[in-house]
Amino acid sequence: MATTQGRHNVHTSHAIGSQAPATARTVDYVWAVARIAIGWVFLWAFLDKLFGWGFATPAAKAWVNGGSPTTGFLKGTGENALGGFFSGLAGQPWVDWLFMLGLLGIGAALVLGAGIRIAAGAGTVLLVLMWAAELPLANNPFMDEHLIYAVVLIGLALASAGDTLGIGAWWSRTALVQKYPVLK
Repeated sequence: MATTQGRHNVHTSHAIGSQAPATARTVDYVWAVARIAIGWVFLWAFLDKLFGWGFATPAAKAWVNGGSPTTGFLKGTGENALGGFFSGLAGQPWVDWLFMLGLLGIGAALVLGAGIRIAAGAGTVLLVLMWAAELPLANNPFMDEHLIYAVVLIGLALASAGDTLGIGAWWSRTALVQKYPVLK
């Protein structure tokens, strides 16, 4: 027979059916910081491609100056396993718009902490497509940062990472999210 003497109570901030406000644990703050950091990666990519601030995108190739945010990356995939497919998408206006809206939406959702489920799903799709565009990988048979970010995005959604240092808790109580929980 097992005894519970000497055991510590484990705090679970995401207990099913719990109505009491949860106290954030240290791990919740770690997930929140990871969420904000990855959100900033997406937002920064959007801003740099939009305005060409010279980090990854020179001003002359900025979207506001008529450049294509997808051409540089996708044209560079020509020799890769799926390069023909991805090169054909490079510079297409609808691909540029989807890519930029994706970067903005994913980044904003992650930084704010609302809509994490959709951001994680969309971000995972985007990252897996970027991973596939680089196949075969130069430094590893299959693993790179795109897949690692995708796994972290899924973890963020599962951990309800928007509830700590974000508006996720408030957002999840709105009538819209109550009606459509996928928006959490």
